[in-house]
Amino acid sequence: MKTNRLEAFSDGVIAIIITIMVLEMKVPHGNALHDLYSLLPVFLSYVLSFIYVGIYWNNHHHLLHMVKKVTAPILWANLHLLFWLSLFPFATGWMGENHFTSIPTMLYGVVMMMASLASWLLVAAISASEGDNSSFKTIVGKNAKGKASVFLYLFAAILAIWVPSVALAIYVIVALFWFVPDKKVERELHVKVK
Repeated sequence: MKTNRLEAFSDGVIAIIITIMVLEMKVPHGNALHDLYSLLPVFLSYVLSFIYVGIYWNNHHHLLHMVKKVTAPILWANLHLLFWLSLFPFATGWMGENHFTSIPTMLYGVVMMMASLASWLLVAAISASEGDNSSFKTIVGKNAKGKASVFLYLFAAILAIWVPSVALAIYVIVALFWFVPDKKVERELHVKVK
C-alpha cells in the first residue's frame, strides 16, 4: 500500500482532534474582558496541546514521505499513535479546567509520554520495513530525541504530583525541542521534491 491513504486518514483524525480541543473552550457568561480571565488556564492548555498536535502532524508528514511502502506493523503503529493523540482533548481539557493542579497535569504528562512512545514505535516499524541500509534508517538514526522525550515526559508526569508548574515547564521545553524539524529530514524531503 502507498502512504497516501494512511496520511489522509491520519490527517483527518488530527483535524478532528484539534476541533474537539477548541470546542472544549466554553464561551464565558458575561460580556466584559475580565470574564475571559477564568478561561485563561483552558486557553493556555489548548495552546500547548495545539502546538503538540501540530508537531506530531508535521513529524508524521515528514515520516510518511520517507516511506516506500506501508506494512501491517506500520498501520498498527500508526493507529496506536492516533489513539494516544485522540486523548489529547480530554487531558488538555481536564488540566485547563482544573488550573494545572497535580493529578490532571500528571495525566497530561502520561498521555504525552504514551503518544511519544507510540511515535517512537511508529519510527521503529518504519525502520524495520525500510531495512537496515535504507535512507530512512540513515536519516532517522537511533531516534535519540524520541527516546529522550519519553523519559522526559515520564519524569515530568511523576514530578507533577508535587510540583505541577515544573512539570508544565518540562512539557513546554520538550515542545520547543521538537518545534524545529530535523535538518536531515528536511534535506531528504527537499531532494525528493526536486
